[in-house]
Amino acid sequence: MSLRSSVIGQFKQPHGLLGHLAGFIMANRPSNRERNEWTVGLLALEPTHKVLEIGCGPGLALKSCAAKIQEGYVVGIDHSPVMIRQAQGKLAEEIKAGRAEVRLDTLAGMAAQSAAFDRVYSANVVQFLSDLNEGFGQIRDCLIAGGMVATTYQPRSKNPTRANAIEMATRIEAAMKSAGFEGIERHELALDPAPAICVIGVNI
Repeated sequence: MSLRSSVIGQFKQPHGLLGHLAGFIMANRPSNRERNEWTVGLLALEPTHKVLEIGCGPGLALKSCAAKIQEGYVVGIDHSPVMIRQAQGKLAEEIKAGRAEVRLDTLAGMAAQSAAFDRVYSANVVQFLSDLNEGFGQIRDCLIAGGMVATTYQPRSKNPTRANAIEMATRIEAAMKSAGFEGIERHELALDPAPAICVIGVNI
């Protein structure tokens, strides 16, 4: 396996030295930063919101959320200890103040706790879910009535296209509908070499 392939494989579950490199790339690649800021902007956050990020990585978007909800609370989960450590470092001030938590956990684990979040979001994580219908059912279990889910995807495969992004967005919309979400909307951000698409749904 080539070094490039090894690094790409780290984005699913970063670990070891290459996992640290993957986290650095996630936190510093310009398109990643723009995609995360754009996603957070679509959440329409209010000061008291309780927010969950699925697959928080190095904590880039979670840090942005925490800055917008001074009276609220943010939780980031990831299945990579490497990413948890990086995110905990980035949000050290917010964690110390009791406004943030970053922990090793799964979507299924959060859903089992009947956590009542106002917003649940992810950026380039949905492609790793083994069952989209089950995943969005679990997301709905994490949300309060009227809560919002925002799922962003930007294809990162070799020679990605807008068609790849649209195909995933269509699958996300179908899974949201199956899980009972309403008011489903699609938003698109032009990026190079392929756009990011965010699908938003409301838990009615």
